[in-house]
Amino acid sequence: MTSYTHTSRSSRRHHGAAIIALAAATALLAGCSSSSDKSDDPLAGEKASGGTVVVGSNNFPESILIADIYGEALKAKGIKVSYKPNIGSRETTYGLIKNGTISVLPEYNGALLAYLDPKATPKTVEATTAAIEAKLDSKLALLKPASAQDKDSVTVNKETAAKYNLTADSSIADLKDAAKDLVIGGSPEFQTRQQGLLGLKSVYGLEFKTFKALDAGGPLTLAALKKNTVQAADIFTTDPAISKEKFVVLQDPKNLFGFENVQPLVYKSALSQKGADTLDAVSAKLDTKTLLDLDTQVQSQNKDPLDVAKAWLKSAGLD
Repeated sequence: MTSYTHTSRSSRRHHGAAIIALAAATALLAGCSSSSDKSDDPLAGEKASGGTVVVGSNNFPESILIADIYGEALKAKGIKVSYKPNIGSRETTYGLIKNGTISVLPEYNGALLAYLDPKATPKTVEATTAAIEAKLDSKLALLKPASAQDKDSVTVNKETAAKYNLTADSSIADLKDAAKDLVIGGSPEFQTRQQGLLGLKSVYGLEFKTFKALDAGGPLTLAALKKNTVQAADIFTTDPAISKEKFVVLQDPKNLFGFENVQPLVYKSALSQKGADTLDAVSAKLDTKTLLDLDTQVQSQNKDPLDVAKAWLKSAGLD
């Protein structure tokens, strides 16, 4: 089993350039270019052979983009890589990395901790990592976190913001009286997660009129919020649609959504020290401003995530 020398800190690929959409119950399948190094079935359970590092991703565009960055960075160091993209939610991907089906997974430290220990309330990034490591399967390791963060949020559309006088300075708590009249949307998992409806009730006292199951911050959720089918939704804070559609992200003063630094989760025996060092170097260069820019290129400008990943790695001196 690999023993990394540094101290660990602390939800696709398409053939061609098209973006694939599944049924309404699934999230966006954003695409990368076709190649022979990807699995046609992301849920196929076989482990990689011949020293191949399998990079997986959850079922939303940013996770797929970051997986491309990780994979292409590893390839640039001569490491053999294959992809299992757009797998699903953390409830699925954690099991796959725990059993070695995937070797590397882009994670968000606060969300991972909420999955492993819903009662944890760390106050720093370092405490977040320590709390994760106390619950993490022994076959897994966290590498160094990036400064880049992308949080879940309670975001309202411009009509709702105007009706209830909500601004970017408003808090989730400001919805307490209005929530009973509002429909909130998000991924199916949002309904049962502490970083979701459970926490919104226990931490902020919010009880919404109803919940609408959509996708993980993807096109279904964005469309429903834009059309006012839902008045509030779980939108990732680096989504370029927030400014484009004049959505309002409510502040989270009680830190329900915690720290959400991008952080690689790895199956230790599948990744060499060279591979770990490579991903640490990526994390050292990835900040929130950069992540928003890369997301904008993919989600607003419809660029191929693989091309965006390669271009950024080159510009950062990581290719």
